[in-house]
Amino acid sequence: MQFSYTDRAQVLVEALPYIQRYYGKTVVIKYGGNAMISEELRKAVINDIILLRLVGINVVVVHGGGPEINELLKKTGKESKFINGLRYTDEETMDAVQMVLCGKVNKNLVMTLNRAGGRAVGLCGLDGSMLQANRRQENGVDYGLVGDIAAVDPKVIQDAIQDGFIPVISTVAQGLDAETSYNVNADTAAAKIAVALGAEKLILLTDIRGLLRDRNDEDTLISQVRLPDVPELVEAGVISGGMIPKVDCCVDAVRSGVRRTHILDGRIPHSILIEVLSHAGIGTMIW
Repeated sequence: MQFSYTDRAQVLVEALPYIQRYYGKTVVIKYGGNAMISEELRKAVINDIILLRLVGINVVVVHGGGPEINELLKKTGKESKFINGLRYTDEETMDAVQMVLCGKVNKNLVMTLNRAGGRAVGLCGLDGSMLQANRRQENGVDYGLVGDIAAVDPKVIQDAIQDGFIPVISTVAQGLDAETSYNVNADTAAAKIAVALGAEKLILLTDIRGLLRDRNDEDTLISQVRLPDVPELVEAGVISGGMIPKVDCCVDAVRSGVRRTHILDGRIPHSILIEVLSHAGIGTMIW
């Protein structure tokens, strides 16, 4: 499909009111899934992040790294174990989590952003006591060193933004109830960080179109969900399985002051730009 100069100009004109609306505002992006693994999608996400920053939008990236953690554990002969969708984290696994998230994944992402023309700086939840957590206690289930975030100190993130950087954050938290580090869910961390920063938007990149009325039919995408509609959708089974914690993160963020939250398909190149800087909008917006 060929685009004329007029078509290209129209794209820029369409983006202008959104650039004006979000200039100086903060957008928190939880980065993971296929968008983190596929080289083509990774480049698209990196370019989206840099472009948003260049037009004056403060972008904060929060990332996971499950596949890389699995790979390292496999190399050391340790089997990955999950309970209710969360990685059981003993001390040996916590060492691997911290090594991969705060080290390899974080620094590779920072390097990629910088090589593409951005100004990124790597942070982890331990820096400046940014993420503080207590050990998860849930109906007697032992998750090991998995934490629930109790507090967020955003100063180190705000300082990085003030200095013109794109903060890239790995989700390892400082223990409040013990002298240890905790492995915390990246979606939850992104939501808590968005609240602490007073973010305009929280974007969760996933490997599906968004919230579907029929999980086997991507044409049943629900484009918008208002908070009062969520309980009914849960009761009807529309929000179920792995979508429940993602929606819960969005609901908590909106209730705590984040204006818009989005569950986006990270398999679509430039899904972030389409959502933030165009009329189209994709995925599911919860507000």
